[in-house]
Amino acid sequence: MSNKLKIAVIGGGAAGFFSAIHAADIHTDVHLFEKSSKLLSKVKISGGGRCNVTHRPLPVSSHVKNYPRGEKFLKKVFPKFTSQDTMDWFESKGVPLKIESDGRVFPVSDDSQSIINALTKEAQKSRVQIHLNSGVSEIKKSELEGFELNVNNSHLHFDRLIICTGGHPKLSGFEFLSQLGHKILDPIPSLFTFNTPGELIRELKGISFPDGHVKLAGSKLNYRGPVLITHWGVSGPAVLKLSAFGAKWLFEREYKAEAIINWVAEFGENDFLAHLLNYINKHPQQQLAKHPLFGIPSRFWSHLCWRSGITEGEQNFHLSKKQVNKLVQNLFCYNLPLNGKTTFKEEFVTSGGVDLNEVDSANMESKIHLNLFFAGEVLDIDGITGGFNFQAAWSTGFLAGKSAKSS
Repeated sequence: MSNKLKIAVIGGGAAGFFSAIHAADIHTDVHLFEKSSKLLSKVKISGGGRCNVTHRPLPVSSHVKNYPRGEKFLKKVFPKFTSQDTMDWFESKGVPLKIESDGRVFPVSDDSQSIINALTKEAQKSRVQIHLNSGVSEIKKSELEGFELNVNNSHLHFDRLIICTGGHPKLSGFEFLSQLGHKILDPIPSLFTFNTPGELIRELKGISFPDGHVKLAGSKLNYRGPVLITHWGVSGPAVLKLSAFGAKWLFEREYKAEAIINWVAEFGENDFLAHLLNYINKHPQQQLAKHPLFGIPSRFWSHLCWRSGITEGEQNFHLSKKQVNKLVQNLFCYNLPLNGKTTFKEEFVTSGGVDLNEVDSANMESKIHLNLFFAGEVLDIDGITGGFNFQAAWSTGFLAGKSAKSS
């Protein structure tokens, strides 16, 4: 009979693999259970198939600012496994990484399979036993120390348990965890685009602005960054990040709000006005509607002028103060009614999950049950785009795995 410590990991995603790998050694017998037939499916599709594995190394105090939920908790977790540690780990496994200009980190191969191969190879090397199509329908505290899992109607006993089942769009996805007495916070969508049904701006889909600023009227919520017009409304990093920080605020308003957009964030109201007046005075015979300024694409410039009551045949010296002021307003304070959202089906991110007040940030162990650990998006942790959600998975997974075998 083996005297090895038996550890179960539920969930075959990023956090599950990292937990299992770091829980495995000569003294442990680690089993990873995945309910589907596929492993690391979110890793596979992330970053358009390139896998944005983490974000460039930042001081912990700066790094945690990218998490709408979980900032204080991660402030204690990240020093134990940083984004630099993540980069060092994957590169030590034969996966060269690169840092792009916006701080996102990808494998040099630009292929998520490089990350998947490294994880599966390391799990195999560490003798992690992987069980596919093995859903856990019930978890019970064992009469012995440890846990009893119902896996496909088989009852299996383990000394330690690490739960890495990821986020769920509905509370029912967390139902089996409620058997353990943990408080589950309702999942709310995070990272989504803003729908603008009925707005003409949607006809300009594909136009992007490298440095815009989007604010939600009636709140302090705002974000600066690239903005993209789509066939359903507005998207891009600025919108996605704003949706993450405004997830609860927007949910409570049933996704009906108003966005205020500055299309060229480096300019304010006075800058736009000064530049426009200077141009009009220098070129009185020209037609403003036919001469895009501020680096704005011509199709969108035509839209802004139309919205400001400026026609293509109108020469600059004919323009009224009211028309110019209206154009300035549409440049720095474009009001866009929002009604609804569009989420990424396979890459959905949710706020909500296991209440962080019931988990010890020192070791990822439950404060309710000894020898029960959590890692990844099953926790009430979510980050903005840019590799932050994966970093939370690597860090919490590392800590949960290490803690499970040593506690």
